[in-house]
Amino acid sequence: MIQVIAFYLFSSIVIAAAAMVIFSRNPVHSVLWLIVAFFNAAGLMVLVGAEFIAMLLVIVYVGAVAVLFLFVVMMLDIDFAELRAGFMKNLPLGILLAIVLVCELILGLGAYQAGKVELGTPDGKAAITDQVPNIEAMGQLLYTKYVFLFEAAGLILLVAMIGAIVLTHRKTFSQRRQNIGQQVRRRPEESIRNEQPEVGQGVEI
Repeated sequence: MIQVIAFYLFSSIVIAAAAMVIFSRNPVHSVLWLIVAFFNAAGLMVLVGAEFIAMLLVIVYVGAVAVLFLFVVMMLDIDFAELRAGFMKNLPLGILLAIVLVCELILGLGAYQAGKVELGTPDGKAAITDQVPNIEAMGQLLYTKYVFLFEAAGLILLVAMIGAIVLTHRKTFSQRRQNIGQQVRRRPEESIRNEQPEVGQGVEI
């Protein structure tokens, strides 16, 4: 009984959080709702016994991807009014993409109802015994058969992190940057000035 209650609780929160990701007007709020959806999706994975996928959702998606999105959105100088103003200009392209996605969904459902594709009969050599935990089994696959794909995924995340750093440190005219070399070469007489202000008068800066 507790499993059924937990399932409906997690699934309802996931659906509500996913809807708020789409309908939130503030991008920061959208990312926060996305984090809520990831946490509850991890709860669903724990219910079905896939604790490794639940751990990935929390550590990778919440701890890395969603937090990266959040920092990029908060640190970039984005004019939200300009973004909303350009919505109508890109509306035809958005409608076209939506139609393409709907057609792909209809095609996928038709292919699913037509029957599965026979890829061959498994010989049982790659089967894992029940005594091996899910995390250990996933580790054996990741670091043996799919090690190159695993490394490629790490490189993609590295490129995404570098791109976020480059975007947040782009040069603008209104931003004053620190010149370390100029500060090191500065002499004391250039940075210290003796003033003798009169009584009742301030110091000009």
